[in-house]
Amino acid sequence: MCRLLYSLLFYLAMPLIWLRLLWRARKQPEYLQQLGERHGFYAPCLPLPLIWLHAVSVGETRAAEPLIESLLHAYPEHRMLLTHMTPTGRATGHELLARYPGRLLQAYLPYDLPDACGRFLDHFQPQLGLLMETELWPNLIEAARRRDLPIALINARLSVRSQRGYARLRGLIEPALASLSIIAAQTAADGERLQQLGARQINICGNLKFDVTPAPDKLQLGGRWRQALGSRAIWLAASTREGEEALILDAFAAMRVPELLLLLVPRHPQRFAEVAGLIGERRLAFCRRSTGELPSRETQVWLGDSMGEMAAYYALADLALIGGTLLPFGGQNLIEAAACGCPVLLGPHSFNFAQASQDAMACGAARQIVDAAQAALTAADLFQHRAELLAMRTAARNFSQAHRGATARTLALIQRLMAPRTAN
Repeated sequence: MCRLLYSLLFYLAMPLIWLRLLWRARKQPEYLQQLGERHGFYAPCLPLPLIWLHAVSVGETRAAEPLIESLLHAYPEHRMLLTHMTPTGRATGHELLARYPGRLLQAYLPYDLPDACGRFLDHFQPQLGLLMETELWPNLIEAARRRDLPIALINARLSVRSQRGYARLRGLIEPALASLSIIAAQTAADGERLQQLGARQINICGNLKFDVTPAPDKLQLGGRWRQALGSRAIWLAASTREGEEALILDAFAAMRVPELLLLLVPRHPQRFAEVAGLIGERRLAFCRRSTGELPSRETQVWLGDSMGEMAAYYALADLALIGGTLLPFGGQNLIEAAACGCPVLLGPHSFNFAQASQDAMACGAARQIVDAAQAALTAADLFQHRAELLAMRTAARNFSQAHRGATARTLALIQRLMAPRTAN
């Protein structure tokens, strides 16, 4: 009954969902492309055995890359279907197509409507479905159960806040969790929270993001930037969210660090122009990465208005402030920074990566601050005490290496599910 009511409300909400697509398309026209896929209508494809993996957006897609590579190697007769919900996630996945020619397909996952989910599964007929992190769609999971299709929730995480939200929908969420064949949780705390909501078959596998190796060409690019910019201190504000840039810019303007360069990289590309306006309002000398020009000695802020270059930014920076932690967004991924050897500052809101944040602070790879003003004071102090900054850099690299291995553990679970389907 709960799922029936949920489906009815979803159908009634479709006009609002279409209006939201139109609104978002003002800045990202890609939201109006492949609209049929969002309702389960797809172009014909070859009837080859498929493993399906859903990665909603950029972060999940990048995290899945080591697992995708391992699955393609383990199942050479299979292709993989990557589904997304955002154009930026799809663009990130598209980068993999050239790396594995003929082995990957891409599509949008349909809205969680019974008919759309049925059309999706009947069209592609995957042998296994893998959902990344917290993608719990009740109608999709039920449609898979009716077709005897095993579904695994991998790299699963659940914050305390999300647990409270799901608990209010227990009649809808508990059957979906119980229908999953396997759950590969990031941490024991994630697994316990999922179990309290009714999940079964929980395994603790670690975080796949630790197994993502920064692209060598991006690290080299960051190294070239570092050489060109010389010895000036570089403070990176990485993947910032709406409302945070103004706080960071005001705190930065009050800093008294000679020749300090702020590298400001908003999380969402549709906000690049807006953030450029915020910098201009404060009369700070700035340039944009998209112009291809490197900052001059007079440049105070470098706006990182590019996609897919975060590893280069981390390789360049002396210190990074992780976006989404100053205001209650839950924080972005600090693991990529650690893999690049970049020490980080974290605001008070890091619940999306609570365990990784705690571990990074415990080993000295990260420090927590309460607001943008304290972030500026801490950054200025570290720039004056380079030995402390170097120790944090070493700790970041060690932290990254110590937590690797989730891909192998997750692959072992997947192979158990695939065994009956590949026995012949």
